[in-house]
Amino acid sequence: MQTIITVLQAFGETLLRLWQGSGFANMQLNQLGMILISFVLLYLAIAKKFEPLLLLPIAFGMLMSNMPMGGVIHMEFFSPEYIKELGYADGTLFAVNELISKGGLLDFLYLGVKLGIYPPLIFLGIGAMTDFGPLLANPRSLLLGAAAQFGIFMTFLGALFLGFTPDQAASIGIIGGADGPTAIFVTKTLAPELLGAIAVAAYSYMALVPVIQPPIMRLLTTKKERNVIMGQLREVSRKERILFPILVTVIVALIVPDALTLVGMLMLGNLLKESGVADRLVKTASNELMNIVTIMLGVSVGATATAETFLRLETLMIIVLGVIAFAFSTASGVLIGKLMYITSGGKINPLIGSAGVSAVPMAARVSQKVGQEENPSNFLLMHAMGPNVAGVIGSAVAAGILLALLK
Repeated sequence: MQTIITVLQAFGETLLRLWQGSGFANMQLNQLGMILISFVLLYLAIAKKFEPLLLLPIAFGMLMSNMPMGGVIHMEFFSPEYIKELGYADGTLFAVNELISKGGLLDFLYLGVKLGIYPPLIFLGIGAMTDFGPLLANPRSLLLGAAAQFGIFMTFLGALFLGFTPDQAASIGIIGGADGPTAIFVTKTLAPELLGAIAVAAYSYMALVPVIQPPIMRLLTTKKERNVIMGQLREVSRKERILFPILVTVIVALIVPDALTLVGMLMLGNLLKESGVADRLVKTASNELMNIVTIMLGVSVGATATAETFLRLETLMIIVLGVIAFAFSTASGVLIGKLMYITSGGKINPLIGSAGVSAVPMAARVSQKVGQEENPSNFLLMHAMGPNVAGVIGSAVAAGILLALLK
């Protein structure tokens, strides 16, 4: 009898230890809240197709990192305070040493974000898929791409006014460029504690381009302006296409050196494409490499959105400021488009100015859609692609300016 009691006690203690070590027993309310948020993001990515290529891995990374007892990522390894407390001068070296003995999978993947590897590689793939022909055919599109970055700097000032630090304000403002990799590149350097919230906001607003932009476009333009039919673009020579990425890289490197990493990789990808002599590299950069990096970037960035860093008033403020940044960027592009409409004698449709944000090619498609609503025979897509690809360069240059001023 005593033996049976002993066995039952041992069995009960084993069950108790299993329960105490389970996620059910250790689940905290804020972790449950983050898991529910990840479910919402997964729904938006899968059912509503909101930027699914990145929002889906971001949401799943968020799900994994907020599971109790999971231990897939340890953001304290990258905390400056924790690093200094242990006497390490080099945070990256410290992180590597800690990872060898204690790290989880996503700690290793996060090094690609921390060291600034993933965003430039994505820019390489974007460059390999981008046609700068419409921009070269109408160089004035550069003005529209530059104008659409106005929202970045306006929101930067607004975030400062609301009490964010300059580094945090810059990271929030860059959401206005509608460029997820650029937002991540800036934030990982200036305000890594906001990385999860800013990444979610940036990619959510990129997906909401067709919802956010049209009301602003219609509000700021007249029916006559929206009806403007633009002439056919000129043919761009192969020589122009090859020289463009080389010259842009040199000019950006001399004027804004901090933008060279992003712009240089963007232009390298484009040069591979336009040279016509590196088809295998183009296919790799725009397909296999970009897909692999996208998964690693999304999962590791999503994993930074833990309950401690995400469920704060700051996150709500970032989401609100992000949509303001995006709205200002859209509006400034349209207003400069109106100015060009006037100076060109009515030959430029101001709707293409909204495509100056970096969401390629979605923003250009929105310009086309709104234009055709007024005039079904109007085809603005290729004209809008000029400012759209200019916006990719513009957001990277804006990021470089902010990094140069603050880092």
